[in-house]
Amino acid sequence: MKLRLMTIRRLLIVGVLVVVIVVFQCCWTTYKSMLDADGSSGAFPVAVSISENSENEGVYRSTANNVMVNLTFASHSEEYASEKEADLDHELESNRGKNSREGHLPNKGFKVGIHEDAIEGFTQKRPKYALVDDNHNIQHNVQFASQEILSEDIKILDAGFGMSDEFLVGKEHSTASRIESVEMEPQLLEPKMDASSNRSKLVWPTSMTHMSSLLQSFNSASMRPRWSSRPDRELFSAKLEIENARVISNSSELYAPVFLNVSKFSRSYALMERKLKVFVYREGAKPIFHQPKMRGIYASEGWFMKLMEGNKRFSVKDPRKAHLFYLPFSSQILRATLPNQKQMEQYLEKYVELIAGKYRFWNRTDGADHFLVACHDWASQITRQPMKGCIRSLCNSNAAKGFQIGKDTTLPVTYIHSVMNPLREFIGKPPSERSILAFFAGNMHGYLRPILLKHWKNKEPDMKIFGPMPRDLEGKKLYMEYMNSSKYCICARGHEVHTPRIIEAIFSECVPVIISDNYVPPFFEVLNWEAFSVFVLEKDIPSLRNMLLSISEEKYLALHLGVKKVRQHFLWHKVPVKYDLFHMILHAVWNNRLSQIRPR
Repeated sequence: MKLRLMTIRRLLIVGVLVVVIVVFQCCWTTYKSMLDADGSSGAFPVAVSISENSENEGVYRSTANNVMVNLTFASHSEEYASEKEADLDHELESNRGKNSREGHLPNKGFKVGIHEDAIEGFTQKRPKYALVDDNHNIQHNVQFASQEILSEDIKILDAGFGMSDEFLVGKEHSTASRIESVEMEPQLLEPKMDASSNRSKLVWPTSMTHMSSLLQSFNSASMRPRWSSRPDRELFSAKLEIENARVISNSSELYAPVFLNVSKFSRSYALMERKLKVFVYREGAKPIFHQPKMRGIYASEGWFMKLMEGNKRFSVKDPRKAHLFYLPFSSQILRATLPNQKQMEQYLEKYVELIAGKYRFWNRTDGADHFLVACHDWASQITRQPMKGCIRSLCNSNAAKGFQIGKDTTLPVTYIHSVMNPLREFIGKPPSERSILAFFAGNMHGYLRPILLKHWKNKEPDMKIFGPMPRDLEGKKLYMEYMNSSKYCICARGHEVHTPRIIEAIFSECVPVIISDNYVPPFFEVLNWEAFSVFVLEKDIPSLRNMLLSISEEKYLALHLGVKKVRQHFLWHKVPVKYDLFHMILHAVWNNRLSQIRPR
């Protein structure tokens, strides 16, 4: 009996405690709701500062969950370094990647591993893509500390081609400005996020084979015009002719080995010369529009604008006859005129609204038959939304950061020193007189070049790997002598994936060795780059010399001949000539437009 009473007493005590807890929770919920209504609870930024390395650091706090998350993101507010016309480095001037070797992830206490350590780690079978903590312990999963807190502040983006376009986009709580995307270097971390598990899928750099498969699989169904037109029917007819092109084995003008299919290219080029009509918009005020800059690192966009606007063979005054529509603006001058990316995007949006309101052709295809030619580093970003439907010819052709293979084309970076002499005399020596195995000299832009120098500067007598060379006349002469006397010229990326050394190497008949993961080379849709250049993954820098020595003499001579033969396709002329760079850029746009055409 006593035992039963004790049991009942215990049950009563437990029941009373449960009632007290329920009442307390109800009261707390009501009180918390009142606080929320007053704005005193919830996730909000409590500190934002700019550190010495030009990164913004935001701390987001949730009082409800008692969680604090540190978020560091790159800032685009830092100005680009000024362009130096006589800089022998010949690399794009940019400060955006200066601090990218050690970027922060939105998970407390974790950082992207230092590139140098990761590359060296390959010799120890370390996984290529991994997150590492401050002690360099490998961590394969990224789990946000509070997905609920960051849901409105962080968006995970996917480039659409299996590579991450941007890792993070943060938003400030002020509507006046927007935090720019974090510049995560794709070579060490290119996670594609799985929304269901929030785990990063680790992927390898895009190879030439992968790029070709993306080109074949490009889906242009969404680009079909709202109504048919005679120019579209002419394009479709040309496309059928190219697909059924007669096979040619010999050509006095074209060297077949440097083309993927010389028969189709020859037929396509001939049809372009005969049929293509381009309407050049006259709208837009100088200097951003219609005022090309013909010298310097970004001169490719200026030379094309100058030659296209003065061209009588392809240009047409009646837009109803046009197959393509050219947007003649300079991304370089736009960047120099406006202070930030947002204003540049808004400027281009207003321009598109202008031509869309005045002409009916933009709205027919949402800009799919329009194209632009832009060489500045930021061109890919500032045109991504306002001109997302256009065919974009871009120097910054990073397959992991928004460059759309199959729609966009690569613009070669050609450093022009003299408008009167754009060819710049390169007198390459024959193979028998090239005593240097490999040459590189340049400023330490980006994360990759310091690693290149660490492994190969002053290590082997036949590897001439230097930092910046003197900018006086003697330094220029020595630079040219090395270019003309080397078998292989190292073309290592700087802040971005592209570098003018590729074209310089071709001019000096030095086989380019391209070290830049995810870089889409110019005209890769028609040129067989492996017939005149060598591609080396960034992780393989420690094995660079062995890789070059493993190339047989017979293979090297074939590569050297390919370089000599392909040279004609990368030359500017004040009056364009057949198969030169002006025509190759225009053909690349024509080729991609043809790939979009479908019977209606």
